[in-house]
This record gives sequence, structure tokens and C-alpha cells, in this order.
Amino acid sequence: MPTTALEAAQYARFYSPMAAHWGLDPAVLFLNHGSFGACPTAVLQAQRRLRDQMEAEPVRFFLREAPALLSRAREAVAALVGADPEGLVFVDNATTGVNTALSVLPLRSGDRLLTTDHAYNACRNALAVTSARAGAEVDVVTLPRLLTAQGIIDAVLGAVTPRTRFALIDHITSATAAVMPVAPLVAALAAQGVEVIIDGAHAPGQVDVDVLDLDVAFYTGNLHKWLCGPKSAAFLWVREDWRAQTRPLVTSHGHNAEVDAHAAFHTCFDWTGTTDPSPAFCAPAAIATLSGLLPGGLAALQARNHEVAVHWQDALVRGLRAEPITADTALGAMACVRLPAITASLPASTSPYIHPLQDLLWHQHAIEVPVMKGPCGGDLLRVSAQVYTNPDAIEPLVDALRPLLS
Repeated sequence: MPTTALEAAQYARFYSPMAAHWGLDPAVLFLNHGSFGACPTAVLQAQRRLRDQMEAEPVRFFLREAPALLSRAREAVAALVGADPEGLVFVDNATTGVNTALSVLPLRSGDRLLTTDHAYNACRNALAVTSARAGAEVDVVTLPRLLTAQGIIDAVLGAVTPRTRFALIDHITSATAAVMPVAPLVAALAAQGVEVIIDGAHAPGQVDVDVLDLDVAFYTGNLHKWLCGPKSAAFLWVREDWRAQTRPLVTSHGHNAEVDAHAAFHTCFDWTGTTDPSPAFCAPAAIATLSGLLPGGLAALQARNHEVAVHWQDALVRGLRAEPITADTALGAMACVRLPAITASLPASTSPYIHPLQDLLWHQHAIEVPVMKGPCGGDLLRVSAQVYTNPDAIEPLVDALRPLLS
């Protein structure tokens, strides 16, 4: 545990009254909502009721009650992200969604796939493995050091070749928190015959999503991050012309179910074995909970979080002489900066997934915030603004970092 903890007066200053809806540790300043999200108490209670319902009579739940719960959740998520329910299925996480999409691509030797150096590492790994099996190649586009919409578009389009078949594009980059210009980028790639998979892991609940308007082949997004659902909840939307060949990574009963071709897509994904479906079933509760926190609903919450993220980026740039990754207009509810050189002696990390500076901030200052190695070199610091944190919450982070950096 941290050697220091937030005092009561600090908690009241750095956390908003909305924190009462979450069960966050009051001893820690939590600025890392983007990594795994955080589930409000009301949503966890809804999940508990569903699990009690499941265990009270499992056969009744799975065979008689689950289909209606699944349909209700599907319709709620589809309405939120501007998708048709017929093309939407649930998966455990966006990484699973990306892997599922990649598994059905008709790749041949010599084909080229495109992504950027800001893509999520797990999905870049999946892209590399998929292409290697088919004898295809992956082109990783180096994006400009300061991200702008036009700079991103120019860099990606400049890497397209006559053999480029597919592109994997983030809606919001994980490490660098940039909201990508997905609409014009997808349109420009389509004009050159390149189909697109959108990794929208961070998008639902952080920015507006309109899947049908994007007209991509595949779109996947998490429900446990910025929609604050329980862990292991995500969706994959598939455009109609790709549905017949798209199947889950696990083959189960739906593969030979006696249903028409239209229903086969849902049937294969909706039952891949006995799992706990309550995270997906909680999507309506998560959407309703977030939508009810502020007057103006989810749109007001997203706007508020964006304003705080812009303020935090400015505070990090001014207070630490850090380098911004994006312009303010390319931010959602997260901000990322490239830190000056670290001059402090850092302890060994307690995990291969945790940067030593992140460990130091947690152990010595009770601040949870991610530090990562990023594209273009240097150490990246990413902060996540959720409605439970106040704008002043950036101050202890700046104060803790200032003596550690050049």
C-alpha cells in the first residue's frame, strides 16, 4: 500500500461529490480511469441482482430469461453508438473484438495491412500474428510528433499502397489519448479500396460514436471503460456485407443451429459456452447511471470531462514543461504529455506492466496514474478525467513530479 494517503481535506478538494456513486479507495488519488474503468455502485448492485437471479435457477436464467436480457442490452448499446442491433454482438473486450475481425479477413500472401505507431500494443500483436500466418505484411505508420487531424490523415494515406487491403485504426489512442479523425480517415481509405477495423476501446462514453455513419467493416468498443460497466463487457459491430463470414473465436452450438442465415450471426456469438453474461446485461444500467449524473445527461458528462482534460494538459505543460502530444481539439476525457527527462533515482518496478515512475507515484504519493514508453521516444504520462475528480486533482501530481524531472 502507499506509504502516504489522502487526508480528508485533500479528498474533499480533489474528488467531486459525484465520487459518492463509486467505491473508489479514498486513500488514493485515482487519475487512471482509462486503464480499466471504474464501476459505479448502482451498476455493481444491478450486476449482483443478475447474478443472484442466475444462481437461483440457472436453467431458467440461461435458457428462458437470458435471451430477453441480451436483446435489451443489445438494443441499448446499439442506440448509444448509432448502430443497428442486427449487426451488434457482445465480446469480452475490444482486444477480442479486434482479434475476431482479423480472424475473418481473406488475406493472401503479399497483402498489406496498415496501422499506426500509436495503436494499442495487444492489437498490434494480433495484427502481426494474423498477417504472418497469411504471408501478408504490416505497415506501421509513424504519426507526427504533435498530432493534428490533417497530419494524421496525411501520414496514413501516404502509406497506402496498391496492395493495402485493410487498416486497423484507433478511435482514441490508448497510450497517447488522441481522438483520431476517424470519419474523414475512413472515407479516404475507402476511396482507395481499403477496408477499416476501428478499435474503439476508449470511445463509448468518452466521445460520441456513430457507427453507421462511419460505414466501417468492423467497429469494436469497450463498455467497462468510459461507460463504467462491469469488467468483461464490450461489443463488436459488423457491417452487413461482412456478417455471413464473421464468427466468434470460439465455435460452439450456434455453428449448426437450425436458424436462418440472418439469425446465424447472433446465434453463433450469443452462446459460446457457459460464461457469466451479467457484464453485458448491465449495459442498460450503466448507460442510465452515467446519463443521470448531470443535467444534460451523457453529453454534459462528456463535455465536462473534456474541459477538465484540457485544463489538466495545460497544467502539465506549464507546471512541468512537458510536451503535449495533441492539440486541445483532439482530446476527449484523457490527456497525455511527454515528460522531460527523469532525473530521480527510481526503484525497480513491481510489475513488467508498470513503469518505475508510476510505482513511485503510487507508493510515495498515493497517486495512481499511468506512465508509459511511447512513440517518438520519451516517457508518456496520461491522465483520465472522470466526473468523480475535480479540476484541482492535477495539482498534487504536478507537485510530486516537479522535483523528479529535469
